[in-house]
Amino acid sequence: MNEIPEVGEICEPVRARRSGGREARVAMRAAPLAENVRPVRPGMPGGQYKPLSEANVQQIHAAALDALEQIGLSQAPPSGVKLLTDAGAILGDDGRIRFPRALVEDMLNIAARDITLFARERKHDLHLTGSNVHYGTAGAAVHIVDPVANTYRESTAQDLYDAARLVDNLDNIHFYQRTMVCRDVVDNKEMDLNTLYGCLAGTTKHVGTSFSDPSHVADCFEMLHMVAGGEEKWLERPFVSNSNCFVVPPMKFAEESCITMEDCIRRGMPMLLLSAGQAGATAPAPIALTIVQAVAECLAGVVYANAIKPGAPCIFGTWPFVSDLRTGAMSGGSAEQALLTAGCAQMHRFYNLPGGAASGISDSKLPDMQAGWEQGITNSLAGLAGLNMCYEAVGMHASLLGFCLESLVLGDDLLGQAMRLVRGIDVTTDNTSIEAMKQVCLGGPGHYLGSDQTLKLMQTEYIYPKVGNRMSPKEWMEAGKPLLLDTAIARKNDILSKAGCRVDADIDAAIRARFNIYFK
Repeated sequence: MNEIPEVGEICEPVRARRSGGREARVAMRAAPLAENVRPVRPGMPGGQYKPLSEANVQQIHAAALDALEQIGLSQAPPSGVKLLTDAGAILGDDGRIRFPRALVEDMLNIAARDITLFARERKHDLHLTGSNVHYGTAGAAVHIVDPVANTYRESTAQDLYDAARLVDNLDNIHFYQRTMVCRDVVDNKEMDLNTLYGCLAGTTKHVGTSFSDPSHVADCFEMLHMVAGGEEKWLERPFVSNSNCFVVPPMKFAEESCITMEDCIRRGMPMLLLSAGQAGATAPAPIALTIVQAVAECLAGVVYANAIKPGAPCIFGTWPFVSDLRTGAMSGGSAEQALLTAGCAQMHRFYNLPGGAASGISDSKLPDMQAGWEQGITNSLAGLAGLNMCYEAVGMHASLLGFCLESLVLGDDLLGQAMRLVRGIDVTTDNTSIEAMKQVCLGGPGHYLGSDQTLKLMQTEYIYPKVGNRMSPKEWMEAGKPLLLDTAIARKNDILSKAGCRVDADIDAAIRARFNIYFK
């Protein structure tokens, strides 16, 4: 009987046969691909995964309408009360505004669909159509994670700018919503201005920001118009959206945020209508009922936004989180969070509205194995469910309290893999033809290495990590046993050493003369 060869005996001859074309293959992979033939790219359609049945979706929709009609929302600002009641909502003696079904349905009919979130460079525009998937950042971390020293420190305006510069150079991160609080900027108005400009100076991708007070909006728009080249240019292609927590769950309006929303919509800014309840705390414990509350609150936002300006571009931001019910602490990296986000994505598709939710949060304090499985699972399910805007997808640790620049770099690889799952398996006449098998098996070399088909598809069908390590143990040891974190640090430093300000020098100088900018 023949002995079974050791693994090394099988692998080494194969490696030897492959080595002759290695340099050519490396060169081929290094050559930039045209956007339309890249294996993954922004806006690939998802929707293959559906945790809810059609009957489930209808049941959640009906319950959300019941909640709006019977419970309603409280604490709207006077301007909001007028807008909503003029549109057909009912102000009760208890101060709560209730929404008749017919009003909600009418506003859904005029709500903006198939919107584009513009970027300063057209190639980065985000087309929120159907189940097109885009991954990006978000959050308001108050700390920066140092994965070498294993410590946390307060985040700064420079950190936010550096994160934006990294995102600008990471292909699988498609937009940059502010990631952290500029803790070194004490004045709230200056903090809003530095947050906005840190994003814009760092990247030409679409930017999301928020405002801590309605009175700050005017100066921030002055800055936006300076970057855009005037108000008309801004209105042609508004490249910043407002992340707006217009509700305080459960079922209450946030007065100042609503006033900000009214102002921003009138100034042409796209709106993320953000409902961020926490299951078991500010939202019900059942996952399904948490979705009901989030949908009801966001439907109220749709009515509100369209009462301000019919057809205003808005993202249906059902963004509920999960609690660890043993402690009440947030568990953003849990399987329940992944299901919750995927279920919300299904509701977005039901309404055919542009949708966004949280994915990719890690409860781990560092970019370790726990962070990997949490970010991998939640991002994959969100993309497979067809979520248009996957927020907080990379960099976020400690349940949104910490942000890690190295994790941002690592996350670019992770998101590339997640988007490859979203793309799925291409089944065509060509790639199911057995001709390639005949050529190899019937008198051919007995393997597909170096075949025309393999070489043709190696870049367009397969995606390769930038920092992930696929060496054999032998190669890894010969290379000095490189660690993943060290590779990520090197790539981060390389990008930041080359990435400059993405705003024209004259405009940058004018902005710095007009506003107190904290980063260099």
